[in-house]
Amino acid sequence: MSARAGIVVTGTEVLTGRVSDRNGPWLADRLHELGVELALIVIVGDRPHDIQAALRFMADQRMDVVLTSGGLGPTADDLTAEVVGRFQGREMVLDEELQERIAAILAPLAKRWPNLDQAAIRAGNRKQATVPDGATVLAPVGTAPGLVVPPTNDRGPTIVVLPGPPRELQPMWAQALRQDALRTALKDTVDYRQRTLRLFGIPESEIAETLRVAERDGVALERLEVTTCLKRGEIEVVTRFEPAAQHAYEALLEVIRERHADTLFSEDGSSVDEQVAALLRGAGGDGAGGGSGGSRSIATAESCTGGLLAARLTEPAGASEYFNGAIVAYSNEAKMDQAGVPAELIEAHGAVSAEVAQALADGARSRLRADVGVGVTGIAGPGGGSEEKPVGLVWLSVATDPAAHLTRSVHLPGTRADVRDRATTVAMHLIRRALAA
Repeated sequence: MSARAGIVVTGTEVLTGRVSDRNGPWLADRLHELGVELALIVIVGDRPHDIQAALRFMADQRMDVVLTSGGLGPTADDLTAEVVGRFQGREMVLDEELQERIAAILAPLAKRWPNLDQAAIRAGNRKQATVPDGATVLAPVGTAPGLVVPPTNDRGPTIVVLPGPPRELQPMWAQALRQDALRTALKDTVDYRQRTLRLFGIPESEIAETLRVAERDGVALERLEVTTCLKRGEIEVVTRFEPAAQHAYEALLEVIRERHADTLFSEDGSSVDEQVAALLRGAGGDGAGGGSGGSRSIATAESCTGGLLAARLTEPAGASEYFNGAIVAYSNEAKMDQAGVPAELIEAHGAVSAEVAQALADGARSRLRADVGVGVTGIAGPGGGSEEKPVGLVWLSVATDPAAHLTRSVHLPGTRADVRDRATTVAMHLIRRALAA
């Protein structure tokens, strides 16, 4: 049986949503890599009784390890170390060596701003260097040290106390894994395997029915932990299992292949963004827009998405190899001046139309000297639209040469942000299809 872990994320700013939690998901991935079963993540404010209650709950649930993030700064509301020490039955003591180390880190700051309250800096330094007796100190990456705090009576969880800023927490995790107390607490692990499938163009209810079909067909679903998630208009199916259940996963995969051959686009977990990047790097360019070495270049002309498609195309590392640029044109005048859309085309068909989407794709391709052009035009809202062309109507077109367009329209529900985000996903899949053809 695998070691069990819980994560306590502290910080009123995280609890209230002013700051998004990045540490919980990152630590969850690290625990999965180790074969540790993550049972739960709890977010609490900077209140000692709430932090202690979260730790007590974790202990009652028989966690082997609890990871905390946040609450290690020099201010009065940073109380995690003190609460953890009290919870583990350990007295708080000043670590003089740590105090000197933090002082050395702070010295350049004091020189840069000589008017700072030096007494306050020394008080904060002393606070951060006061740690639970018997804890293993993890060297600061910023000014806050981390801690590995085992229980005093060998019962209960070992608690790893980590700072809140991800740039400090992430390198400190590697330090924590080298400590004997944590290694002992994590001695029982399981070699879990995890596979991710991605589908586009079906509702989540279809996958629910597929799982029922698989169960009726005798697939041993009880040996698999299957989760489904609708994300950015795609269905993500994540399956976690032990090596002995590999045959059960392969049987499930075969059912999904058979039922969703037209919509299953990723069996290896790769995203559509990664697939498009790979196709652009590896497709044979005709040289018309600067493609060379077997790659193709791409450019966009976007109206309702306001450059969000360009942002997705440039997310993968090395996007400069294939991304030539973007035209963002909302007004009809900008469409005509910047992307070369003929005025008579807009007058005849309207700005939101198949014809204008194709003209935008052609304009991006020719004016930005790309092998592939993408045009997007639509009505994202919140106002505007008509019975014939309602809010949420988006036309998209991909031009791979002047005579070849792949053009589609979609009617997307939701807010302005929803329409824009979903439209970029549809565009990425349209580009994938055009490049793979």
